[in-house]
Amino acid sequence: MAAGAQAPAPAWLPPTESPLPMPGQSLREGRLAPQRPATSPRRIAARRALVVGTTALLTAAAAMGMLQVLRIGGLSLLDGVLLVLFVLLFAWIALSCVSAVVGFFVLLGGRGDALGIERDGPLPALGARTALLMPTYHEDPARIMAGLQAVYESVATTGQLHAFDFFVLSDSRREDIAAAEVAEFAALLARTGGHGRLFYRRRTDNRGRKAGNIGEWVQRFGGAYPQMLILDADSVMSGATLVRLAAALERNPGVGAIQTLPRVVNGQTLFARMQQFGGHVYGPVIARGVTWWHGSEGNYWGHNAMLRTRAFAAHAGLPELPGRQPFGGHVLSHDFVEAALMRRGGWAIHLVPDLDGSYEEGPPSLTDLLVRDRRWCQGNLQHGKVVGSAGLHWVSRTHMLVGIGHYFTAPMWAMLMLVGLAIPLYHAAPAWDGFRLPGFSPLAYWRAADAQRVAWLFAATMGVLFLPKVLGYLAMLADPAARRGAGGAVRAFAGVLIESVLAALMAPIVMYRQSRGVAEVLAGRDSGWEAQRRDDGSVPLSGLVRSYAGLSLFGVFMGALAWAVSPGLALWMLPVVAGMVLAIPTVWITSARTPGRWLRRHRILCIPEELDPPPVLGRAAELRAQQAG
Repeated sequence: MAAGAQAPAPAWLPPTESPLPMPGQSLREGRLAPQRPATSPRRIAARRALVVGTTALLTAAAAMGMLQVLRIGGLSLLDGVLLVLFVLLFAWIALSCVSAVVGFFVLLGGRGDALGIERDGPLPALGARTALLMPTYHEDPARIMAGLQAVYESVATTGQLHAFDFFVLSDSRREDIAAAEVAEFAALLARTGGHGRLFYRRRTDNRGRKAGNIGEWVQRFGGAYPQMLILDADSVMSGATLVRLAAALERNPGVGAIQTLPRVVNGQTLFARMQQFGGHVYGPVIARGVTWWHGSEGNYWGHNAMLRTRAFAAHAGLPELPGRQPFGGHVLSHDFVEAALMRRGGWAIHLVPDLDGSYEEGPPSLTDLLVRDRRWCQGNLQHGKVVGSAGLHWVSRTHMLVGIGHYFTAPMWAMLMLVGLAIPLYHAAPAWDGFRLPGFSPLAYWRAADAQRVAWLFAATMGVLFLPKVLGYLAMLADPAARRGAGGAVRAFAGVLIESVLAALMAPIVMYRQSRGVAEVLAGRDSGWEAQRRDDGSVPLSGLVRSYAGLSLFGVFMGALAWAVSPGLALWMLPVVAGMVLAIPTVWITSARTPGRWLRRHRILCIPEELDPPPVLGRAAELRAQQAG
């Protein structure tokens, strides 16, 4: 073998290939399919008019109130900047709030899913073959094979294993991990007897990252499988759920993708338990709200979703974006784009939040979340080159704009706070006493401008911001099973308080890191491609100091500077300064397993999957424990 040549990639693959063309799509040419999907809900235009119209009315009312406050002393350039920032940010949170309100009433009304998927009852018989794909990149091979075995065995209990094949698609570049993957896959075959149904392939060229990995499989084997489902390395799905999804796709020939709402599970650290508790309490109202008005123009999140293979192949081939990284090259956040292109081609994309049996794991610490979030930041901002593509449905464009806005809101909130400080500082300029401003208080300045209207604006903003959490808690109380699964009404309320306080402390950290991420992307810095950490989340003190000491020192400096100028100024900056100063202890405590275990023993920040684990999760945990032992 020539020097530097790569050894052939090990593979256990079907004896024959079934090629399926997957042409790259044009972003400059294309038309939205004229026909409305048959599964689109009735009166969907009225639903969207209600949500968008209510959001616009709330935003207009808040904008008029802010304008009345600002115009008292005459509008300046700073006032105009503040007004624009306020309107954009209020509209952002108002849309989420209105969706949650809709979801609350939909959830209480118990309306069924448009695709006719039953959560219980006899399983439908399948006629088509389905491929389950598990792409992997530098993951723990023993862990992912244990999870895949649990899924395989769960499918077997349905009596319809004959309708499913399972593929592990490796993109790993490290030879030690690749060798471990081969060994663990061979052991998986021996444990399950899954020869001819379990397959493994490692690519020698991992261009396109995950999207390229899936695309290569489609072009080689996709013709044999009318349907496919993609699992993340931390995904687990029950066999019954997989059968119901596959049957729903067979029953609805115009549907291109059915996205489940994965439940976050297996959290051990305090941070991970916060995430999964929030998903259990707040997630249902939010998901049902967006499902109600997204209709057949839903989104795809890249995993735990059933896809029609020929629809995916015909319309989801991603082009290379022009220009240099980080905005050019292959599409990072490919799932949003794939969903938009499939809908452009006439295929319906549906979210089914009512269906249980779909699970994933969350990041174990804020540090891990921020590492992943930096990659998502680049991928979402990259959508700026895609959102204007020809022929996309306006709801598909909205998905991308919301993803872009998620990252721009962080620097916008920081700018809003600074401009809200700069305006009273400007007007207080004549009162400077050396370095100090005795008696200066931004809060007092804004109250003096128009106390009643300022109080109303503050209350409205806080109400719109926190109403989704309140509605999520109330909806959980109305469901006896969900209430018991969260530890009961009192413990769930304690969990909401703990989650809200910790989220408030972490908000300045997230705001800073997301703002820095946006600046890095705009400056041309690529995020790279690193594997996700899925261990216990522990971070050594030295690592915490390296990551957060600068932010903490900056918070101390800003707090001391504000106090030196005026205690009133320090009070204005306290919510942000406190989060910065406490960054190291906050991340340390939330990354630890001990407080998470203590809360679990007392059934606080609890979820149903902990108190009564579904069989597939219990089996996955058992297999992983055996591997670790």
